[in-house]
Amino acid sequence: MTSDALPFLGVLMLDTRFPRPPGDVGNPATFERHGIAVRRLVIEGASPERIVKEADRSLLQPFVDGALRLAGEGAAMLTTSCGFLAAYQQVLAGAVRVPVVTSSLLQCREFARPGILTFDADSMSRAILDAAGVPRGTPVQGVQPGCEFHRRILNNEAHLDLAEAERNVVDAARRLVTLHPEVEDIVMECTNMPPYREAVGRATGRRVHDIETLLAARWAALG
Repeated sequence: MTSDALPFLGVLMLDTRFPRPPGDVGNPATFERHGIAVRRLVIEGASPERIVKEADRSLLQPFVDGALRLAGEGAAMLTTSCGFLAAYQQVLAGAVRVPVVTSSLLQCREFARPGILTFDADSMSRAILDAAGVPRGTPVQGVQPGCEFHRRILNNEAHLDLAEAERNVVDAARRLVTLHPEVEDIVMECTNMPPYREAVGRATGRRVHDIETLLAARWAALG
């Protein structure tokens, strides 16, 4: 069997240029360490601004077309590079015959006391949370608007101070558990947050989950 015939994880990517360190869904090393072959497809024009801030529904069809293309090429599972695309979960799942995991938010319902760490709390609508099956009352905490992590990614800039980005994500996680000490499991919505998973766990003492951990588990369950 050739490598082209092996099953792979298809990733529908936003159209971005910001840095993606290991752990980020867009870094080749992220899933190599799980033994998962990956094929990525960039959806032209799908910027962070259009997906997160504008919730631009004109991008839905390009994502559907991308899902059909990757599934047709042999993808065994599909995912995306933005947790806000949970808004597209039902449509994408209905368009193809393989499992679709649009967002790490889909795992919130598996935990008794989850809390969400998001890229942009102001834009995380109830409709998106409902689309992902997030239980009502689940606390949501975003990184500080305009911080290094938020500004560089939202503006799709070519530079990102990784140390400062880690501090931004950890600070938000600390705020989450300070305001909601009942939280036992932190779910990081943003697919750019997994590089900071261990730092968040150390800072909060909570279990931390993200798109990498979810996809690794779902892939293993495929058998």
